[in-house]
Amino acid sequence: MNDRYLSVDQVAELLGTTARFPRRLIEERRIRYVKVGRHVRIPESAVHDYLAAHTVEPVRLRRAGLRRAA
Repeated sequence: MNDRYLSVDQVAELLGTTARFPRRLIEERRIRYVKVGRHVRIPESAVHDYLAAHTVEPVRLRRAGLRRAA
């Protein structure tokens, strides 16, 4: 239990979105969350896992001087 549990508003601020986005992630069960009574909390590690899973790496372009033999 070393995780910090964040509110929907805190996650939205962390992601730079409105609260609607994390609520939609919760509704679609695309992110882990914990219900504490009627409150919803998202573990900080779940936010990091979500970001890691949806990170797109840049494409490495070939140098202009290299050409494939036809």
